Amino acid sequence: MTVDLAAFDATVDRVSTWGRWGADDQRGALNLVTEQVVVSAASLVRVGRSVSLGHDLDLVSGPDNARPADHWMTGYAADGSTEPSVNTDYVGTDFHGKSVTHLDALCHCVFRGRLYNGHLAAEHVGEAGADLGTVSEMAQGVVTRGVFVDVPRSRRLPWLEPGCAVGADELESVLDDQGVSLRPGDAVLVRTGARARKDTLGAWDPSNFSAGLAPEIMVVLSRAGTALLGSDGDSDVRPSPVEGVFSPIHALALNAMGMPLIDNMFLEDLAVVCADLDRWEFLFTMAPLRIPGGTGSPVNPLAVF
Repeated sequence: MTVDLAAFDATVDRVSTWGRWGADDQRGALNLVTEQVVVSAASLVRVGRSVSLGHDLDLVSGPDNARPADHWMTGYAADGSTEPSVNTDYVGTDFHGKSVTHLDALCHCVFRGRLYNGHLAAEHVGEAGADLGTVSEMAQGVVTRGVFVDVPRSRRLPWLEPGCAVGADELESVLDDQGVSLRPGDAVLVRTGARARKDTLGAWDPSNFSAGLAPEIMVVLSRAGTALLGSDGDSDVRPSPVEGVFSPIHALALNAMGMPLIDNMFLEDLAVVCADLDRWEFLFTMAPLRIPGGTGSPVNPLAVF
């Protein structure tokens, strides 16, 4: 499947929300998560079961983890110098990449020199971070309805092979099979089975070879008013179907639509629970770190049933 650049540019124009919420808006699609949406999402909690959607922090280098996180102890209670004594530790991570479950804020993606809403990236991003579209826009967290799209389950496969693209028709077919429809303000989480493949066959470098979404899907999500998109990869299929655009989903979501992304989610437990309960919607919660000027944050989102 390939998409010529003219067709891709037409998709960009079709889904763009630049100016929709004003020239100075920095929240983008999160404006669709209204108080009414949050209240409605809270009503989905019926059995009190929560599921983590984040990976353990990966401390070991590998083909999918070129920059492993750091964790070490900075103090031990064993010295007995005070009563009580405490243990302390340090954690550091270069979280953008293919291993850490993380949120991409809108300022993460520069497309043709501009950020979301048309702002020149060079005027808003520098060594000290960004001053527009940062993770601080989500300081109060994101609480909304989550919708799970389990593509391998629909295909009766354990996972999708790298290079496989999920198209718009398949997305809508899976939603129909699961008996759920999209609503404005949703967080849509798409499983490709990347973690199941890694656990079975071993790690590989998904930078240039991964299952993901075809660009046409973003028209469906735009029409539905989706506020947030997450996947067990980074949502982009690779090799890219668009010549000259390495990450078309990132360009469409973060840059054109103002829609934050969650990359490298752990969705295997969620797949089991959704199938067990035969429920594909839930209360979704996420609280990123409050990083001034940050382009994103490590996250551990939750699905609550």
